Amino acid sequence: MGKTAGVDEVGRGALFGPVVAAAVILPAASLSFLRAAGVQDSKQLSPQRRSQLAQLVLTTATDCKIGFSSAYEIDRINILQATLLAMRRSVLKLTPSPQLCLIDGNQAIPNLPFAQETWVKGDQRSVAIAAASIVAKVWRDRLIVRLDSHYPGYDLKSNKGYGSRRHLAALLHSGPSRQHRKSFRPCQQG
Repeated sequence: MGKTAGVDEVGRGALFGPVVAAAVILPAASLSFLRAAGVQDSKQLSPQRRSQLAQLVLTTATDCKIGFSSAYEIDRINILQATLLAMRRSVLKLTPSPQLCLIDGNQAIPNLPFAQETWVKGDQRSVAIAAASIVAKVWRDRLIVRLDSHYPGYDLKSNKGYGSRRHLAALLHSGPSRQHRKSFRPCQQG
């Protein structure tokens, strides 16, 4: 496993904020330890457990980097291309450079100078991909909670930028903010 990176993203379906990717290189010796500790698909974990596991991943990883694409980039190049760009940005920051990237999903990252494999449901099949999903989710959630005070009224602390009832009602009432994805249909109203 040595120089294999797991790569995953979060925030693709959100209406607000960036799409965020993490790339994680784990030492081979830590894989069974992290699996036993509960590292799995971030969507299966409570926020508190995700936070604990993210810290464990960060202290165990050889390297872990975040990449993101802004709401503006998402609107300009579309969510799929922005997601792939965020993933590419995270991988290119890794030290040492990976020999292989395991990418969650079925889309290869364009112009990546490393070997890569796409794994559908990779966050359920690979500890490294699951670790990346956890780190990315915790990083993005913390960012959105911080942005809540700058963009009040959208209930971002609770919905993390996704289209909850209160978020959609705020969009109808106040319209989108600078951080909303204006190419997404719910953000085009108001």
